[in-house]
Amino acid sequence: MGLSTFKGGAHPYEGKVLSENCAIKELSFEGDYVFPLSQHIGAPAKPCVAVGDTVLAGQMIAEAGGFISANVLSSVSGTVKAIEPRMQVNGFPVMSIVVESDGRFEPVEGTGVKRDIDALSKEEIRELVKASGIVGLGGAGFPTSVKLMPKNDDAIDYFIANGSECEPYLTSDYRLMMECGEEVVGGMKVCLKLFPNAMGIIAIEDNKPEAVKHMKELVKGESRIKVMELKTKYPEGGERQLINAVTGRYINSSMLPADAGCIVHNVATLLAVYEAVAEGKPLIEKVITVTGDAVADPGNFRVRLGSSYKKILEACGGLKTEAQKLICGGPMMGQALYELDCPVTKPSSALCAFVHDEVAENPTTPCIRCGRCVAACPEHLVPPMMVKAANADDMGAFEKLGGMECMECGTCSYVCPARRPLTQTFKYARKKVAALRKVKAAEEKQRKEHEEAAKKEAEKKAEDLKKHETGKEVQSWR
Repeated sequence: MGLSTFKGGAHPYEGKVLSENCAIKELSFEGDYVFPLSQHIGAPAKPCVAVGDTVLAGQMIAEAGGFISANVLSSVSGTVKAIEPRMQVNGFPVMSIVVESDGRFEPVEGTGVKRDIDALSKEEIRELVKASGIVGLGGAGFPTSVKLMPKNDDAIDYFIANGSECEPYLTSDYRLMMECGEEVVGGMKVCLKLFPNAMGIIAIEDNKPEAVKHMKELVKGESRIKVMELKTKYPEGGERQLINAVTGRYINSSMLPADAGCIVHNVATLLAVYEAVAEGKPLIEKVITVTGDAVADPGNFRVRLGSSYKKILEACGGLKTEAQKLICGGPMMGQALYELDCPVTKPSSALCAFVHDEVAENPTTPCIRCGRCVAACPEHLVPPMMVKAANADDMGAFEKLGGMECMECGTCSYVCPARRPLTQTFKYARKKVAALRKVKAAEEKQRKEHEEAAKKEAEKKAEDLKKHETGKEVQSWR
């Protein structure tokens, strides 16, 4: 029997050889650090500092702006220089807090205080995770404290650690498992305290045999944790695909993993959970990969949140030759960079620099109806029909074809011999559908409010009429 996997997917060139054997190095910089208020799914955080304030490393500088939101903590000590829009990797300015580092990185009081996780209650664990501003570090950025609060703790029977790292070229999660495996397992143990019926599964693709071997050694004797080796295939690390490969269960866009009895966390997120709960270290750093054939010295680096990609690349020796394409993240789901002077945020995973831009170098041609995109789609959609609907601006048809189930993984575009911009088209269409849904929801809300107001007005008129008629009857009797 073969290794577990999901139906569909692709096998892009892995490219991990450039950095997989590079141990994690620490990088810190002088100057400004930029902390966007929106670096997570949900409401932006609200600043709780002002320009001119002095802050410490690990101090909260913006508090969660709602239930689905996350605190933002300064990764450095220094002075708040500005609260203003700053450019992000997607090319758009986002309101951010700019802190000028004093170079001392002085920690806030309480940092590094050890805790006995066995002595902590569920509520205390969740509160520590929330206070530390932890979100999904695999790229999604969903607030971790919310994810750890399903409707029914007892209904969770699988807690999955995502160590697949299926995105080409990226090796930061691999290095974390190799160098910080005990802490990753520790984070799993912390989370399993919340879910008494759950089995912990550390899922790793079989192109990382050393990580599989190492993690299996670390969980020997653990009755509630085991390592599961998966077939190497993109996008194995997608939440839906991972749940399917590990458990055989299916979820769609209208469901949460908890609806299928599962919770999934990236291994970097579990490390952050362990450090926050057991070691008193808030989320102010993360490990990213800097790689690609244009990079002089590829590697894996632990950097402070808010660091500039420009400074990070310079610390790696810069570019050994001109790069046609710079990507924040991996080549499949990453964001092409408009400029390098953008900050590392919680969901950041990598900086890739490539000599050749294969997309630009290969012109788009008409669809040849080969069906490769249909066979490869991990969500079992029909991309040619979806792109036809999207190009015709028929969002109704796009929805009916399952367009909102698209996870924008890029697999269809990768396998397309005509080099059609399928994924880019679907991203635009999904955003348009989401916007139309918001407008429709607002209109429906307004309609109900008008109906309720009209109903109350009618009831008031009826009550006034009744009082008037009663008054007339009394007067007549007299």
